[in-house]
Amino acid sequence: MFNDRSTPLSLLATRRSAKARDLVAPGPDPAELRHIVEIATRTPDHGKLFPWRFVIVPDHRRDAFAALLRDALRIERPGASARDIDAVVDDFAYQAPALVVVLSAPVHGHKIPLWEQELSAGAATMNLLHAVHASGYAAAWLTGWAAFSDMVRAGFAGPERRIAGFVFIGTPSRPLEERPRPDPDAVIADWTGSAPDGF
Repeated sequence: MFNDRSTPLSLLATRRSAKARDLVAPGPDPAELRHIVEIATRTPDHGKLFPWRFVIVPDHRRDAFAALLRDALRIERPGASARDIDAVVDDFAYQAPALVVVLSAPVHGHKIPLWEQELSAGAATMNLLHAVHASGYAAAWLTGWAAFSDMVRAGFAGPERRIAGFVFIGTPSRPLEERPRPDPDAVIADWTGSAPDGF
């Protein structure tokens, strides 16, 4: 194991994002991945609306995923060369052994505010990252142009939904780098009756 996972708090304290391009086999097998995703559904959700969806892209559909990305880029970047498009698509579509696309799937017109439902989709994605880490793998949550492409989104969901992220999952090929973390005093304050300085 590449991290200490001996206690629940150590899991939370040691989770780090990987670079998708550095994730290699082994990744979770289909049954293990399904279990990881099921754990991710245990997410705060005001109104029990389940305003998120998880779409697993199996290995045998990676070529179809690449084709969708390629078609979207051809339309959205008409000046791009075929070589440039192939480079972007191949670098993105075939990263890591496993891929889960997380969708924000809010219920419009409901009394639960849209903002709360969108926060729940973000929480569901974070739960997925924690479940991946607890299972002994690493993940990268990516957005980029593909997450905001209407054509790519249409390949996964209807028009009322959005792509919250592409979560690539596998085993790090090298030690994960620790990213800079905030000074706790800069982001945590006790409330004294008015807005804390800098907040």
